[in-house]
Amino acid sequence: MNPYQEIARLLRDATRVLFITGAGVSADSGLPTYRGLGGLYEDAITDEGYAIEDALSGDMMAARPEITWKYLLQIERNCRGAKPNLAHEVIARLERTIPEVIVYTQNVDGLHLAAGSRNVIEIHGNLHHLSCTRCSYRTQVDTYEGFADPPLCPQCHAPIRPDVVLFGEALPTAALEAIEDALADGVDMVFSVGTSSLFPYIVEPLLWAHAAGIPTVEINPAETSVSGIVDYPIRAGAAEAMGRIWHALLADGE
Repeated sequence: MNPYQEIARLLRDATRVLFITGAGVSADSGLPTYRGLGGLYEDAITDEGYAIEDALSGDMMAARPEITWKYLLQIERNCRGAKPNLAHEVIARLERTIPEVIVYTQNVDGLHLAAGSRNVIEIHGNLHHLSCTRCSYRTQVDTYEGFADPPLCPQCHAPIRPDVVLFGEALPTAALEAIEDALADGVDMVFSVGTSSLFPYIVEPLLWAHAAGIPTVEINPAETSVSGIVDYPIRAGAAEAMGRIWHALLADGE
């Protein structure tokens, strides 16, 4: 039995499955996977002479929002028009065969929700959800096209910002509590898909599952810090691997 068939067999018996996803899930939607918010910069110095982490920081948003927004607008423009790919779609389809599927994503592109996944924990937020930096104004947009730099609140004229975790900011409490609750309730399998597993809050669910004897799967073209502990390390892209798992699941059910 090949690993895809073994994973499919485990999925058929599972009732609660956790998918931890990163930028690699969106790679086949045309989004880059390297560093920066949303994965657009690598060791970059901005036109203003700042490291990209400083330009895309909470402190810069507060002090000079026009700089942060310059790069947020570039990020959104690179993401604009992206559609869910087979990896997103298979994870969403699994909700039809598994009682509960939980998606815990680092991505801010909203593609899991666009694919139809319903139980999505966006630990880094969502580029399309916006709020005012001063008043209670909130909105949701499909695109940043036509935005000023920075865009201003229609109610109080203060800068607005996307509900994403900028560099130097704390992770959202509600999202952290949601993943803690999901693990406390127990899961039957944990997948790590398209993430380099650099952050403790991304690695910890896998370590917890490994210690508890819960089957774990890693899908990533490259080895990561967790490759040596997972039960099924799959060296492939997210869309290819999730597609093969879905086909194995269908074949197993025939």
